[in-house]
Amino acid sequence: MDTTPELEFAFEVRVQVGAPLELGIRRIVPILEGTFEGPQLRGRVLPGGADWQEFRADGVVELEARYTLETDHGQLIYVRNCGIRHASPETMEKMRAGIAVDPASVYCRTVPAFETAAPELQWLTRSVFIGAADRYPAEVVIRFWRVK
Repeated sequence: MDTTPELEFAFEVRVQVGAPLELGIRRIVPILEGTFEGPQLRGRVLPGGADWQEFRADGVVELEARYTLETDHGQLIYVRNCGIRHASPETMEKMRAGIAVDPASVYCRTVPAFETAAPELQWLTRSVFIGAADRYPAEVVIRFWRVK
């Protein structure tokens, strides 16, 4: 029996982010607002979340974002999205300075966990997901896939 996992597109999130708070090797990037959409759900990203980042000595950035989604039907979904980002040192410096770079030159993968009380959205809590993110100066675009 072949148990090779397959990926199924779940949804895309687009968030607008504020100016980061710099704390040396750490920074906090506020999540201001956004939208999300996929085959089974859509809605908005509520303000008030953030991405907590730690810049490691090896050039990798550890990411931990926490935010809340609200579907068009008023259902709430809590997201805790952890991952890593890395690229060449020159590309990483440009990103940290707020300069746009080609997203294809950056490795950014995440593993989100979802919580919701909505019975019809429990599929989010019962599967493993992976994400791929593109970082722009004022926006982050993340596409999530369910591992089947």
